[in-house]
Amino acid sequence: MTERDDTPRTTYRDAGVDTAEGARAVNAIRAAVRSTYRPEVLGDIGGFGGLFSAKTLKEMDDPVLVSGTDGVGTKLRLAQLLDRHDTVGIDLVAMCANDILTCGAEPLFFLDYIAIGELKTDRVEQIVSGIAEGCRQAGCALVGGEMAEHPGTMDPDDYDLSGFCVGAVDRPKMVDGSTVSPGDVILGLESSGVHSNGYSLVRKVLVEGHEEELGLPRVDLGGATLGDVLLEPTRIYVRPVLATVRAARVKAMAHITGGGITENLDRVLPGECDAEVVPGSWRVPRVFDLIAEAAGLDDDEMYRTFNMGVGFMLVVDPGDAPAAAAALQKAGERVTEIGEIVEGSGGVRYR
Repeated sequence: MTERDDTPRTTYRDAGVDTAEGARAVNAIRAAVRSTYRPEVLGDIGGFGGLFSAKTLKEMDDPVLVSGTDGVGTKLRLAQLLDRHDTVGIDLVAMCANDILTCGAEPLFFLDYIAIGELKTDRVEQIVSGIAEGCRQAGCALVGGEMAEHPGTMDPDDYDLSGFCVGAVDRPKMVDGSTVSPGDVILGLESSGVHSNGYSLVRKVLVEGHEEELGLPRVDLGGATLGDVLLEPTRIYVRPVLATVRAARVKAMAHITGGGITENLDRVLPGECDAEVVPGSWRVPRVFDLIAEAAGLDDDEMYRTFNMGVGFMLVVDPGDAPAAAAALQKAGERVTEIGEIVEGSGGVRYR
């Protein structure tokens, strides 16, 4: 194809896409990506597809692949406002890895998608360093991803993240909630705060109009800034929970995300059971009081929206509760008995 003499020359870079900067970004993240590799990873960063050996599955009687996809949501707007991009990648991995963990699956590999208004190597390097840190915490390999520059459709400083996680579990050891029965104990694992849900509301009541206050240390937050507290990354529960599943009989698990405790714990209950949760049996971080006060929300709405300090739940037989709690504590978790299973119709009630 030849260009016409009378046609002005317009390159891809003139249109807003800098492929040279993209190449620099790939080189900048290479070490972080490689730091997540497991022995099953084949090839290297830069290929057209991520390669992962299935030899791990040979050790299972009936291997089941489990997949999950999610994003970070509007928490990204806060990261952009504060120009801090090294933690949201942990959030991205956590949202996916914790989800597939609920059936007892071990996360094997992860892929990310970054849509960005203007590709800047230092910012992408921060984002991907967080994704790599999340993968290391979850024990999964970052085998691929995509950085898509979107000039004209996104503001230059804007970006969005999506993640895709694949894991595996042996079907005889899969946790599915089918054996949950009245009398079972609910164990709660501490969250690191708001995690990655409810930020449209958080931003509306705590951030908008208060931007200059986000960096001020606060007595009511133990000297931390509100920006620090709101950007605290989602906890990744993979290693302690997998250790617990091996040490005790776990009947059901729930990742407490959007919809809070009320609309996540009920997803793992049989139709003839309710979960009776006891508020006050665990520590609720101060940030949730700030949200409730600023938004004028009652307890029912808060428990239907946020994790309220409990990021992950396990349902166990009362006889297995001590062993499960000991395994979690040995792995460094702060675990609390927060309720029990009672007869009902598949809902969550509070006592």
